[in-house]
Amino acid sequence: MTAAARPRRSVLYMPGANTRALEKARTLPADALIFDLEDAVAPDAKEAARDNVVAAANSRAYGKREIVIRANGLNTPWGREDIIAAAGSAADAVLVPKLESAADVTAIIELLDESGAPPSMAVWGMMETPRGVLRAEEIASASPRLACFVMGTNDLVKDLRARHTPMRLPMLVALGTTMLAARANGLAILDGVFNDIQDVEGFRVACVQGLEMGFDGKTLIHPSQVEPCNEIFAPTPADLAMAEKIVAAFEQARAAGKGVVTVDGRMIENLHVEQATRQLALARAIADLAAA
Repeated sequence: MTAAARPRRSVLYMPGANTRALEKARTLPADALIFDLEDAVAPDAKEAARDNVVAAANSRAYGKREIVIRANGLNTPWGREDIIAAAGSAADAVLVPKLESAADVTAIIELLDESGAPPSMAVWGMMETPRGVLRAEEIASASPRLACFVMGTNDLVKDLRARHTPMRLPMLVALGTTMLAARANGLAILDGVFNDIQDVEGFRVACVQGLEMGFDGKTLIHPSQVEPCNEIFAPTPADLAMAEKIVAAFEQARAAGKGVVTVDGRMIENLHVEQATRQLALARAIADLAAA
């Protein structure tokens, strides 16, 4: 899978202290899993949880799903050891909470390198503070090893003294600012969690809003959220049919030496071809992941 087409529709947090949950995650159709050492783990369970998630990542029992370990912050008693442990694991990435500067990214990468992490181990960053959002461009351009932003909307709402609302109007500036920084620097970006597990329709509305804003997918807190999230963030059959027509028409026009392409009465430019090509690649990657 290319980085641009890697499916990250559904990214499920799994509590690192719960070995049954980590085992159950092997059967869940989430595109990626975040083994959590931070918010989901009580202080007296941090060290045991660290051992659990490293063992789970090293088991390679999750097929082609992307495995990410969320560490505690470096300013906590556990953060440094979390990063060192993750560096020696088979995880694909380490997720760092509360990024607020390029220096934060550099410190994590230096510790990963000192701890023997492979160059392929990416850094993901939680964007969940006002200062982090205001410095999103600085953070996004800090290193090519930074691969993904994850919106921490609960923490942002708290720090902003805002409210969770159905349309998330209090969050739009933060979401949009971080989205712009991510896309300007070639990063993936994931929407924040939806807290009310029972509100199925509200969850679907939030997923559609995230899709329309441009997010690659959504972080999740419960397995029941995985399948509707996968459905909403995947290209539809109609999307793919149109994408195939656009690519085919463009190739035919190019072979004939024509500079103008129309599909179903619409003028097609290179940007449309690029979007169509990406959708088709994403669909192939989703099928490949499901077959694993």
